[in-house]
Amino acid sequence: MPEHFSVKPLIRLVDDEPDQLMSLSLLLEGEGWQTASYQSAAAFFAGDTPSRPGCLILDVRMPDVTGLQMQAEMNRREYPLPIIFLTGHGDVDMAVQTMKDGAKDFLQKPVNPERLLTAVAKIVQDDLDQRAMPIDEAEWKKRFERLSSREQDVIRGAIKGLLNKQIALKMQISERTVQAHRNTAYRKLEVHNVADLAPLTVLFSRKVLV
Repeated sequence: MPEHFSVKPLIRLVDDEPDQLMSLSLLLEGEGWQTASYQSAAAFFAGDTPSRPGCLILDVRMPDVTGLQMQAEMNRREYPLPIIFLTGHGDVDMAVQTMKDGAKDFLQKPVNPERLLTAVAKIVQDDLDQRAMPIDEAEWKKRFERLSSREQDVIRGAIKGLLNKQIALKMQISERTVQAHRNTAYRKLEVHNVADLAPLTVLFSRKVLV
């Protein structure tokens, strides 16, 4: 956990299928995110801490309480957590309605890993900025400015949720070189993974860094 963050972002997963929960957890944790899995709305409301930043990845179709009903209950409670909906059914009307009700994204199963990781990075950034979590702007700006121009470009890509191969294509260098730059940048920034870069996402959103 970065020393200037009191609480690390948490990605909540709600799906009645254990295999789906396991698959999503492995994907997200592989990128450094912390996750919490629930198989029902009741389990989520009983176990979650609303004050912790992050986002919710929610299955639309579940027994007992559906994802749409859960969203309605969250709105009723003024639950401060952005939602990414997942569905196995390409229902355009449903997608439009969930977005009108405040959802941040609507993805179809089987989930494209790159698209999901990009959505999570963007939505968590927005949530952190909205909550205005206290960070030491001067310290994080100083750390970022220690990086070489290429290391900075790699970190910008990582913050956007891009994978190494996407960053490599954009920078026209090899994936191995991207990983080397990433490793060096992490050491200089004193972080261990992409989730630890959350303070920098806030600085970029505030235009402290560009």
